[in-house]
Amino acid sequence: MIILFDLDGTLIDSTEAILESFHHSFAVHKYPKQSDEEIKSLIGYPLDIMYENLGVDKELIWDFVATYKEHYREISTQKTELLKNAKEAVLLAKEFAVLGIVTTKTGRYSRVLMEHFGLMEHFDVLIGREDVQNPKPHEEPILKALEKLNTKNREIWMIGDTKLDLISAKNANVNSIAVLSGYDDLNTLKKFTDVILNDALEATLYLQNRKKQHTSLSS
Repeated sequence: MIILFDLDGTLIDSTEAILESFHHSFAVHKYPKQSDEEIKSLIGYPLDIMYENLGVDKELIWDFVATYKEHYREISTQKTELLKNAKEAVLLAKEFAVLGIVTTKTGRYSRVLMEHFGLMEHFDVLIGREDVQNPKPHEEPILKALEKLNTKNREIWMIGDTKLDLISAKNANVNSIAVLSGYDDLNTLKKFTDVILNDALEATLYLQNRKKQHTSLSS
């Protein structure tokens, strides 16, 4: 089995770092302050799409992104935490599956964060924003991750907290599980997958049980 995890809202909570970095960029570029709720409603999308949806002129977006990244890099490890049960989920999943991370965050910063939490060693691949032309909900990030893994005769699952993860999984023709630990609510998630659980650990236990059933049936 292959399990691909999203990061924000699935394994980590970096909401504080994200919000602070957005507000910092608005202050630096003298842009009207945006509400936390407006920003949070867009988490999961690439930064340029988030800024565009927040009304920043297209020709200025990449200046805002650069300012955001510079600040985020300084504060990310201090203002990001693992979600409840996330570490347990990764350690359990590693016992029966090959693991990957597929995120819209910058891969470089994602790797730093996961190393900070002592979990990067458990993942065979990490695909971030700079690794693809087309981020989630496009299938490219998932397919790019799978290119680096041996997929033969393996069930493939994507675990994520937003519709972007689930649509990406459907587009890539892989299975998906939604978790309620992140940014999209139940009513949104149930439009895109049949399996919705509370967090990454519940999702991992579900997959462990599924694998045990398949093993017993085939033996």
